Amino acid sequence: MITRIGICLNREKCPLAQRGEVITVALNDSFTCPLCNSVLKEVQLQKEVLPPPIPIEVQLQKGVQQQGKVERQAGTQRRAIAVSLAATILIAILAGTFIFREKLVHAVGGRFEAHGKVLLRLAGSNTIGDKLGPALAEAYLKAQGATDVYTKNGSEPEVKIVLGDMPGSSRPVEIEIAAHGSATAFTSLADGSCEIGMASRSVKSDEVAKLAALGTMTEATNEHILGLDGIAIIANPHNPLSEISQDKLRSIFTGDTSKWDNGGTIHLYARDDKSGTYDTFKNLVLAGKPLSKTAKRYEDSEALSDAVAKDPDGIGFIGLPFIRNAKALAISDKGTKPLLPTGLTVATEDYVLSRRLFLYTPANPGNPRVSEFVHFALSPAGQQVVAANGFVPQTAEQMTQKVALDAPPLYRSLTAKAQRMTTDFRFLAGKSQLDNRAIADLDRVVAQLAKPGGSNVRILLFGFSDSSGSQDANQALSLTRARVVAGELARRGIPSSVVQGFGPAMPVASNDTSQGREKNRRVEIWIGG
Repeated sequence: MITRIGICLNREKCPLAQRGEVITVALNDSFTCPLCNSVLKEVQLQKEVLPPPIPIEVQLQKGVQQQGKVERQAGTQRRAIAVSLAATILIAILAGTFIFREKLVHAVGGRFEAHGKVLLRLAGSNTIGDKLGPALAEAYLKAQGATDVYTKNGSEPEVKIVLGDMPGSSRPVEIEIAAHGSATAFTSLADGSCEIGMASRSVKSDEVAKLAALGTMTEATNEHILGLDGIAIIANPHNPLSEISQDKLRSIFTGDTSKWDNGGTIHLYARDDKSGTYDTFKNLVLAGKPLSKTAKRYEDSEALSDAVAKDPDGIGFIGLPFIRNAKALAISDKGTKPLLPTGLTVATEDYVLSRRLFLYTPANPGNPRVSEFVHFALSPAGQQVVAANGFVPQTAEQMTQKVALDAPPLYRSLTAKAQRMTTDFRFLAGKSQLDNRAIADLDRVVAQLAKPGGSNVRILLFGFSDSSGSQDANQALSLTRARVVAGELARRGIPSSVVQGFGPAMPVASNDTSQGREKNRRVEIWIGG
């Protein structure tokens, strides 16, 4: 029987489409799905799936030769041999058809993507890989001209496969995303099982050393800042608590404080050890102390958030897009005011538990798709995908910000009629050299000011320092940093109207830690005034 083979594309409603099942239809029958009646997409099978069958005429010729030998031995057995031979041929044909179909189902039926051409493999952070990674992969494939693009679950938890039909390709293409935690971004890059590492924390010094063959992972050729996120501290919506200090958080999550003010036992929820979210929380909040053994650990961000939302005594930490039905708390650090994780506070990195999301690649990737994908992810189109998935994109926009009453009088005066841009410029540790994000943000600021009405505005640059050293030295350092940014903008054709240093005033993080001091060394950019 002559047949046609296809797949159903009705992925929203049809189980056969969702599983990528191959459907065989007789030539004269309607070429539709037997479950939902959708028109099938025909599958072009590769010849190597099964070696070509032996022509029937050859099999018949061999049978005739065998039959002649038998006739010479015993004519009386002629009829029996003929019947036996015919039966053998029929069985062989049926068996061949069965084997062909079984091989097809094995190769295609359970995971249709097994016939796809793998373009890219990403591995690492669950924060990125859960939804943002697949969304970026889908948008990238569509930008490359792919059609019928969709995402399906892989063969194991936390693995997604993004598939599409690319022009000029005889079979589907796919991008594989394995999201088992930020640590696996670097181990997968090291063993060659991925081309792009996803991380919700920066690369560590020992990881830099292990990946030296791929370049210097802290350089802009290897480290790409995808977007920004804030680690939200979440509680049950009915919890009366609205703000909390980092010291109190540390006491709660290490187990030193185990009761709420109303006497209830505090229930802790935390991400697993491979998570970049946990790694960042451990560094910023726990400060070297161990997490309480009573904490319930989760690999999945949404599951953790939903568990906290249902527990009146629960408290946990999670990435900004996963707050869902829980309540976020405002966080303060020593010498700072409590801030909620919002688009502005995370974009400027003023929020104490803000963090960067990274893509890490080899400096000279052998796969040209790597650079294409990263370029797309950092482009305006890619950053729209970042924003659509609940993260903070890297855009230079103007926003109104209420200035604290205890801010320096000159600062309050200069910003009275100005708007703050959603980016701060920060520097490499111990240097007056802009970091990777700041270098990219210079071009974003230029692009924003190139829009209609942006060429005649006043640019105000305010530098800040940490509190280490004398007041005079810090004042001079903060002004130097502001002048560095002014010089970079001037080289891009944008003059600054005000360049001012405010020393250690208005810290956004504690000066007691190296991470806090690094955040406080910054330059704000304001427009107008």
